[in-house]
Amino acid sequence: MSMRPTADRRDFLKAAAASAGAAASVNLAGAFAAGNETIKVGLIGCGGRGTGAVRNILDAEDVLNPGNGKVEIVAVADAFKERAQAAADQFRAVDRKSKDPNKKDEKSPFFKYAAQVKLTPDTVFDGLDAYQKVLGAGVDLVILATPPGFRPLHLEAAVRAGKNVFCEKPVAVDAAGIRKCFELVDESKRKNIAIVAGTQRRHQKGYIETIKKIHDGAIGDIRAARCAWNGSGIWFNERRPGEKDAHYQVRNWYHFLWLCGDHIVEQHVHNLDVVNWVMQAHPVRAVGFGGRATRPVGEPAEVGQIWDHFAVEYDYPNGVRLASYCRHIPGDNDISETIVGTKGTCRVDQYRIGREEVGSDDRDAYVQEHIDLLNSIRAGRPLNELKAVTESTFTAILGRNAAYACKTLKWDDALAANDATMPPGLTLESSVPVSPAPTPGSWKLPARKA
Repeated sequence: MSMRPTADRRDFLKAAAASAGAAASVNLAGAFAAGNETIKVGLIGCGGRGTGAVRNILDAEDVLNPGNGKVEIVAVADAFKERAQAAADQFRAVDRKSKDPNKKDEKSPFFKYAAQVKLTPDTVFDGLDAYQKVLGAGVDLVILATPPGFRPLHLEAAVRAGKNVFCEKPVAVDAAGIRKCFELVDESKRKNIAIVAGTQRRHQKGYIETIKKIHDGAIGDIRAARCAWNGSGIWFNERRPGEKDAHYQVRNWYHFLWLCGDHIVEQHVHNLDVVNWVMQAHPVRAVGFGGRATRPVGEPAEVGQIWDHFAVEYDYPNGVRLASYCRHIPGDNDISETIVGTKGTCRVDQYRIGREEVGSDDRDAYVQEHIDLLNSIRAGRPLNELKAVTESTFTAILGRNAAYACKTLKWDDALAANDATMPPGLTLESSVPVSPAPTPGSWKLPARKA
């Protein structure tokens, strides 16, 4: 499994800085000579996570080059015109309460970065094909933050165009998308492209220190693991009068399987990624169950089709079993990862082995992952996390499908399945039929890909 090194971040930053004055020997699309060059960024997907990632990369650059930022936001795109324009106004710190379109909001978190926002009316794009326009707008790096169902398509386009990438997790919602992402691992490495994923725990100092302790033998041989993302629920958008299926589903993406992959894939992937990181492997099989108990009742095309609870047992190659739980039902919250060894137990999310604290944080991990990304590009040693995040995403998909089927599924069989959910010929005006939520035990894994 491809993993980010677990060395202390300070050592990583020192190494990146030490190499910053040397020229890179490669001359490939997406590669940078070592140094502190301007990096032009485009955003694809202007929702909360996309706009948040833009703030994070600007904050990261402010750490690296305070007062002299060389990251520029040059293009944005969203399926919906109003959202793309709102993001552009937000990044330019436009005072939307003022009648003067040139007046800036000094209280905006983007106000201090005004000189780094180079957007024009010609670089604010909308539509399902807008990602292509961002890739053609002279960007060096793209942030991919659309609904996950589009991620394989956008990743493929970015890699083929030779662009460095920050992509949100998960990277796919079905086996077809996962196979595409695995194909892109080698191509992106050949092109010397950086791909950092939104699995920010892998850049979080406390997690890095704690998992290094586990790998160094602090709890002995690993015998079992448990992880959870048990929370109360998520947002829901009502259909607007006359709104077409595709338009409604993309706007309400979390509730439709072809767009989000269910919440075990969209959200619980974080905890599953931590366990894969600890195990330095992915599971070989899974069995599980779950259902839809408390979500709105009605036609699937209106209320969606995702479940609200999963319980999955995973087997790793060395015989270790992981008990995995996720829930969108009001109750006690639990977002955690626990590893049991022959010499002790580690609560990874609390940075504790037994009663001893073995890790601590010094910076927002959402900012740190962009610091690591920018440093790696400028040092000529681009981080590439695509294999790891693809494996973690498929870990979640494997568990989801095993729970839908109420059967034990093997990794290789599930990966080879003819499982492709993206509607063909999609436009925002498309009619998109929606099947009912999977009935536990009646769902069947599609036949293997020919």
